[in-house]
Amino acid sequence: MGLDFQPVIFKGKFIMEKSRRTPSIRGMTKRLPKVGITMGDPAGIGSEITAKVLTRDNIGEFCVPIVIGDADVIRQGFKVIGADPTFEVVHDLEDALEPARNYVYDLDNVSLADYSFGRISAQAGRAAGESIERAIELAMEKKIDAIVTNPIHKESFNLGGYGERFPGHTEMLAALTGAKSYCMMLASGNLRVCHVTTHVSLLDALTRYITTERIVEVIKLADGVGKQLGFEDPLIGVAGINPHAGEHGLFGDEEKRIIIPAIEKAVELGIKVEGPVPADTLFSKAKGGWYTVAVAMYHDQGHIPCKVDGFVYDHETERWSMRGVNVTLGLPIIRTSVDHGTAFGKAGKGTADRHSLLEAVKFAVDLVRGQPHMGEDHQQDLAG
Repeated sequence: MGLDFQPVIFKGKFIMEKSRRTPSIRGMTKRLPKVGITMGDPAGIGSEITAKVLTRDNIGEFCVPIVIGDADVIRQGFKVIGADPTFEVVHDLEDALEPARNYVYDLDNVSLADYSFGRISAQAGRAAGESIERAIELAMEKKIDAIVTNPIHKESFNLGGYGERFPGHTEMLAALTGAKSYCMMLASGNLRVCHVTTHVSLLDALTRYITTERIVEVIKLADGVGKQLGFEDPLIGVAGINPHAGEHGLFGDEEKRIIIPAIEKAVELGIKVEGPVPADTLFSKAKGGWYTVAVAMYHDQGHIPCKVDGFVYDHETERWSMRGVNVTLGLPIIRTSVDHGTAFGKAGKGTADRHSLLEAVKFAVDLVRGQPHMGEDHQQDLAG
């Protein structure tokens, strides 16, 4: 099997049946999951989209939302959208929280005078970092069931004192939870893509970081999240690096030297996996449900299909609909995130799209429940 550049296919009837999944039961169990939502950078759109999700989407029907950050920042988000604040302020989670209510775990850690919408600020970056740090502590203490993170601005995060220790969310989460093996997964509807490498140059990815050992690690994480989502027989599709997955060595031998040995090792571990699959067909098959999770070798190989599917621009209305979700796999806690940035150009204007945050909350709940997250159909919502 495999060393003549032929794709490695773990054979069995599961390939014909694809991945069986249990029906979605979000919200049907008695205890609602407690979902901590970090406020993100106060100068960005985090408070606005949080206010929109709390007021427009009835997320209290399937979770207990707890926004972690400064209460005045969240009130500012409600003001931006022209809505009255609909949350109760708490300073600890010792008392029972009621269903169908929204809560803000008030850190009281930044003044509205310390920052302006759309502007880089050390104070805003520090406050955003403290929000994440406290959310991680609450999750590790089992006081919340999952974390959903709003976007941070990397420069403000750095000025606020966090950048030297943590380049971003993922590294901070891994360090503060003690995770050693982790990866980024992007999800848009039925498309789920794990990444072998992310924020490194393409040259470094190809020459230093895409290794057999790392690919095995990511395949294992992909298989794990498939099972965590309730799929009985997750099938993992692994991308090739080169055009046509190397075309039997005509376009490169990385498939033979690096990827095929990783797939063979995963097969030995009992994982149902197929590949290397040419990247120009892998993601359409994953979107259609053939693969439970796809494994991409580098940042743009996985991000482009997810964002083409998850970010939809309407030329007539000049508006975006954003529904992608970022998930960190391999942590001892559940963490999902929006799949977009702080959008400083839109901050404070009331026009930011909330749907990526909504999908991130739903995905977190589904991970808690152990059921598939299929996403929602794209429908333009002119109210954001």
